[in-house]
Amino acid sequence: MSAERTDRIKGGLLGLALGDAFGAPHEGGPIERLLWRAIGRSEGKQRFTDDTTMSLDLAESLVERGALDLDDLARRFGASYRWSRGYGPGAAKLLKRVRGGMDWREASRSVYPEGSFGNGGAMRAPVIGLAFAARPEALADAASEQASITHAHPLAREGAVMIAAATAAALEGVDAEALLDAATAPCEQAPFTMRLEIARGWLRLSQGNEPSPREVRESLGNGIAAVDSCVTALYLAGRFLHLDFADLLRFAALLGGDVDTIGAMAGALWGAHNGAGELPGELLGLLEQRERLEAAAAGLAATFA
Repeated sequence: MSAERTDRIKGGLLGLALGDAFGAPHEGGPIERLLWRAIGRSEGKQRFTDDTTMSLDLAESLVERGALDLDDLARRFGASYRWSRGYGPGAAKLLKRVRGGMDWREASRSVYPEGSFGNGGAMRAPVIGLAFAARPEALADAASEQASITHAHPLAREGAVMIAAATAAALEGVDAEALLDAATAPCEQAPFTMRLEIARGWLRLSQGNEPSPREVRESLGNGIAAVDSCVTALYLAGRFLHLDFADLLRFAALLGGDVDTIGAMAGALWGAHNGAGELPGELLGLLEQRERLEAAAAGLAATFA
């Protein structure tokens, strides 16, 4: 395991957490922002949301079990649930049922009969990309299966596969278009493919002609559904791949909507491509549980890479 590879895996997980934590204060409407202003700091540190909480659960389960153990992962998700981390209402109901003893296979269909089509499976899928980059034949199934615990709808699962595949490609240092190519390869559903073509065209525009946050929001989306956020995050990562991480965060905030999750996915891709050493030190210094995040990343590097 090269030091550069380990740094990129660490960058992926830390980039996810930074995008999440620094996007959360910009999430939703005035009431949601006021609430996060009240609870969004812990001992002087910037708190992350359920996006990072569940990503840590996934990373630590993978490291401790040495493989993807869905039953163990579901138990961790249930045990970690806290309303103050910003879980959506559907996920909250589901995870409370899992914590109460309901099998996750039943719980995942108990709130939405066809399964949730939200982006909760995709927001933690970068961890699969970091862990399974050296096993591409197993990556798609792993990304889809981990998503199915909470987001069983085909659109949600495909969004998770796209983000995981792009994260694995980011680890290899590919350019922005190749990042989209990696996400496109496993993609079969039109709501994603149409948006991917728009994003690909935008990445070819010359500097100064790129779309505004409003244009991105209107064409790719900024919502909690996987189709309204995964390609948005992929585009953000590609557009800012060689620019400052702080620029990515600022643009994500201007998009509005599900800022923390879009920031988490895009931040993971940027971090996996550029490495932890390129992330802004002043923001890392404000991030809660940084040591736990770095330990989880080191565990992924040692166990899977």
